[in-house]
Amino acid sequence: MATNALSPQEPRLSEGQRLLDVFIAPSKTFTDLRRNASWWAPFLIIVIVSAIFSYVIDQKVGFRKVVDNQIQLQPKAAERLEQLPADKREQALARQVAITKGVTYVVPLIGLIVYAILAGILLGTVKVVGSAEVTFGAFYALIVYSRLPEVVKGLLTILSLVAGVSSDAFDIKNPVATNAAYFLDPTGSPVLRALLSSLDVITIWTLVLVAIGVACISQIKRGTAFAIVFGWFAVVVLLQVGVAAIFS
Repeated sequence: MATNALSPQEPRLSEGQRLLDVFIAPSKTFTDLRRNASWWAPFLIIVIVSAIFSYVIDQKVGFRKVVDNQIQLQPKAAERLEQLPADKREQALARQVAITKGVTYVVPLIGLIVYAILAGILLGTVKVVGSAEVTFGAFYALIVYSRLPEVVKGLLTILSLVAGVSSDAFDIKNPVATNAAYFLDPTGSPVLRALLSSLDVITIWTLVLVAIGVACISQIKRGTAFAIVFGWFAVVVLLQVGVAAIFS
């Protein structure tokens, strides 16, 4: 039977050590979450980088350009917009710009809700599959810590924009070349774009971290943990591709 107690031999990590070990020794960090499920340190880093990310996009690209680029990637949406009278089209664009800008700046707060949903799904699945004794708090902290690779992606985006990369084809949903969809022509298949963008280096890195964390926290077999995490990922990819097919 699994237990949440650490053995006397297992070291107690500081917040700094846990942050570093996510990148170099993730098992240590995730095992320590059984002792202390605090998640404020990685979340603070996510908030700071997200704020800089949003500000740089605002200054270097502009949210009107962000919205224009997104519309070009959605043929049906672009067609509907073109059919509107000029004044209605501008009003629709202005609303979309305001929404996109607002959501981009508050993404970390939205993330708190998303993290809870993901933690709940994983917790429920582990209890069904592995009958492990685990806590929601530990799984929530795992989800937050496993988002740190996204910080790397955010920093790469910031650096590329500051360095002067063109904003003409900037895709806020896929801002740097961490997947093959980045290299597709904007007029290419939305379905293929959805599929390839899902197979992202950072996303895979994050999923591997989550799987390692599930095994460490619940003490189920690592193979089972990977099957759970990547099984749910496959479901999400199928849904994304399906949505792209419907609206393309």
